[in-house]
Amino acid sequence: MGARWRLASCGEPSWTCLPPAVPHRLARSPGMRKQCRFGISFELAEYAVLPCPRTGDAACSRVRCDGLRWHELCGYRFAGRTITTFWRTIVMSAARQSSEQSGKGTATQTLAELEPKPPYPDRKLPKPGIEAELEPKPRFEGSHYRPAGKLEGKTALITGGDSGIGRAVAVFFAREGADVAINFLPEEQVDAEETRRHVEQAGRRCVLLPGDLTEAAFCEQLIERTIAELGKLDILVSNAAHQDRKPSIEEITNEEWDLTFRTNIYPLFHLAKAAMPHLRPGSSIIVTTSETGLFGSERLLDYSATKGAINAFIKALAQNVLDRGIRVNAVAPGPVWTPLNPADRGLPPDKTAVFGQQTRMQRPAQPEEIAPAFVFFASDADSSYITGHVLPLLGGEPTSS
Repeated sequence: MGARWRLASCGEPSWTCLPPAVPHRLARSPGMRKQCRFGISFELAEYAVLPCPRTGDAACSRVRCDGLRWHELCGYRFAGRTITTFWRTIVMSAARQSSEQSGKGTATQTLAELEPKPPYPDRKLPKPGIEAELEPKPRFEGSHYRPAGKLEGKTALITGGDSGIGRAVAVFFAREGADVAINFLPEEQVDAEETRRHVEQAGRRCVLLPGDLTEAAFCEQLIERTIAELGKLDILVSNAAHQDRKPSIEEITNEEWDLTFRTNIYPLFHLAKAAMPHLRPGSSIIVTTSETGLFGSERLLDYSATKGAINAFIKALAQNVLDRGIRVNAVAPGPVWTPLNPADRGLPPDKTAVFGQQTRMQRPAQPEEIAPAFVFFASDADSSYITGHVLPLLGGEPTSS
């Protein structure tokens, strides 16, 4: 017998059963009524107590709500899938029913409408920017995303994997079956621990490798440590970045210019060079670039220059390693709600509050909306014929790379 959930949505309650799988005990918890993000009321009738797939210890699945997010069951494995996946399926099914009955369109439209829009709190973050301190919390879990085992058995190194886009990529990769190592600055440890918690909920390993990417020697060590911990390297994601807006070129110091380049573009070269002897045919290098690398940004001269350099570098590197069967691509988002911009010392609080409002969608992207592009480029099944491509994700702005 599987755990049962009674769902009430625009009519009579219906029962949905999770299929039986690994041995488990059931404990009743009647009368718990909650409200999910679609406004659907549900009652938790039973919950499963399962052995953890990694340790074998019994662990209770649970329902969580932080006010802004939706309810989620812990990701312990049920017959190769996670409980989380079944719960997402239940909620999405109910959302579709609710949407269809109300005449408001598809579930996808409903999700887009529910993404938070500015204005946000006009609160700044100190460098380097800790996601745990950011409000509203960036959305990275991908409640509506359905994994398909696209990265099963693969390993990935993600720089800047503690927060923002990097965290979302780590979680999505884990849900697709990959073990991950994430790099971050030591002062970002609290965010890194949270990322690891979510990766492990998906049943995968997450290795924490703090350190400073501006040092070439550390970049080389990072590749070696990843392989030592995970056994191999299939996917390299160069995502870490530094930016601080300046109103004029005169205000960019030589030290600031160097720091931006040593953080944003130098590590890509050092990491790719160190990884190349270990990457096998089918491996993938994916880089986070930006719309600023396509159009420039008047207050981000140094940052824009590094992103433009990344775009040219990945196109050249893709040609250079094509015969080795290694694909190289980049994702170029517009504004994304991460700690990067609230921690930008050149962005005033009032501008932080309306960050991303200038897009055609009138909001910044959430990290969970960007991460599927990284899954696409990492997956041979999806992008085996694609290399040297810069994929713009600009919230409705028509353009091409």
